[in-house]
Amino acid sequence: MSRPFPLQSVLDLMRNRNDAATQRLAALIAAERDARKTLAMLLQYRDEYTARFRQAVQDGLGQPEWRNYQEFLDRLDEAVRQQEQAAALKAAHTAAGQAEWQNQRSRLNAFDTLSDRHRAGEVRRELRNEQKLQDEFAARGSDGRHEQ
Repeated sequence: MSRPFPLQSVLDLMRNRNDAATQRLAALIAAERDARKTLAMLLQYRDEYTARFRQAVQDGLGQPEWRNYQEFLDRLDEAVRQQEQAAALKAAHTAAGQAEWQNQRSRLNAFDTLSDRHRAGEVRRELRNEQKLQDEFAARGSDGRHEQ
C-alpha cells in the first residue's frame, strides 16, 4: 500500500493560495480595464466637447458662453488627469498582482514536483515489492518441484 504524500496539507494550502492569487489578479485586471475604459470615454467626450466648442466659436460665441465652455473644458481636463492617475495606479496594482501570482505559482509548482516525485517513488517501491513477491513465489514453486 502506498504511503500518503507527507506534505499534502502544504500542497493543498499552496493550491488554495494560488487560486486566491489568481482570483485577485483577475479582479485587478478587471479594475484596470474599467479604469482605462473610463479614461477612454472621458477623452472621447473631451474631444467631442472641444469640437463643439470650436464649432460654436466659428458660429460666433459670446463672452459668457466662451467662459462656460472653457470652465467645463478645464473640469474635463482635471477629470482626465485624475483618471490617468487612477489608471496608472490600477496598472501598478495589476503588476504587483501578477508578481504575487507568479510567486504563488512557482511555489505551487515546487510542491507539485515534490508530490510527483513522491508518487513516482511510491510506484517504484510497489513495483519492487511486487517483483520481490513474485520472485519469492517463483522460488517456492521451484523448491517444491525439486523435492518431489
